[in-house]
Amino acid sequence: MSRLLQPFVLVVTALVAVGYLYLALSLASAGWARAALALPFLLIWIVPVYYWSRDRERDETWLDNAVHQASYLSMAWVSFTLAFTVVRDLLLFATILLPVGKPHALLVQAGVPAVLAASLLALVLGAASALRGPRVARIEIRVPGLHPDLDGYRIVQVSDLHVGRTIRRRYVEHTVERARSLAPDLVALTGDMVDGPVARLAPHVEPLRALAGERTFFVLGNHDCYSGAERWIAHFRELGARVLLNEHTVVRKGAATVLVGGVVDPAYAKFRPGISLPENATADFRLLLAHNPRLAPLGARAGFDLQLSGHTHAGQFFPWTLAVRLVHAPHVAGLSREGKMWVYVSAGTGTWGPPVRFGTSPELTLITLQRA
Repeated sequence: MSRLLQPFVLVVTALVAVGYLYLALSLASAGWARAALALPFLLIWIVPVYYWSRDRERDETWLDNAVHQASYLSMAWVSFTLAFTVVRDLLLFATILLPVGKPHALLVQAGVPAVLAASLLALVLGAASALRGPRVARIEIRVPGLHPDLDGYRIVQVSDLHVGRTIRRRYVEHTVERARSLAPDLVALTGDMVDGPVARLAPHVEPLRALAGERTFFVLGNHDCYSGAERWIAHFRELGARVLLNEHTVVRKGAATVLVGGVVDPAYAKFRPGISLPENATADFRLLLAHNPRLAPLGARAGFDLQLSGHTHAGQFFPWTLAVRLVHAPHVAGLSREGKMWVYVSAGTGTWGPPVRFGTSPELTLITLQRA
């Protein structure tokens, strides 16, 4: 009972209840229809309230996995249904004012079936977009005075892969094959690689070993921390990646040097994100890996040239593609500036929760440095 009275649970319960009441009153008139509509809301409610409060490293049954998948699909379907219902209600209000009543009557008659059909179609199209694998996003960054040996320097960024219930070994293998085909000089794993413990997901993460090496760097994301930060740090080191915990190192290409820094995510309990460079830390290019783009002021103050981040998923699917701008602007997705520093925010190589992309695409990012 005490769990149900926690502030987080009360907020989740209130939001789910308000959403349900709005759709039940707008779309369902019969009692059976309102009861049926309650099921996806119950599935949405049970995952954060029940599962997120348990030990995430405990063994799970097929029923636990089935509930999670049903809950995540319900999240996407309810999001689409809420958005389309708001649009329908706004149109209903607007057509009342028209001198001809036919459009209003048509909306009253066909509005509910149209909302349900559009929501289901968006869910199907979004799932197909999410599961087909990442596209390659090619970004060129022109740097004044760039060392000639870094002209054409290729950085591949993998971010927010979220290996877990939906993203499995086959998806990871496909991602690694595409990443290797891009012939990167450096690989940046910018957090949220996993959603679960090492014991359960190690076989599905194993293909990353073929990508890891001296020039592959990993920084923690918030979901990596939720999944057991210390064990995943050790596991990524065993895979061959270089884990950066508020520290930096230098790599070379020809006569040029690239300083690579990495900060931990704010969710890491051991210490807070932060990085400072000594005055004698000279390099021809300074690259910062920070999962959360809100850490950009920290990177700009330290004098980095480029920060690579993820975390936002660019909203992943409508209408969250709009809502995410309220939280993360100006560094929501793509290329932006923080003072003199460039910031690139990946839309994510995988998906979290609902295996759905609508208005965004999963991406494998190839960043090429060009001499301006």
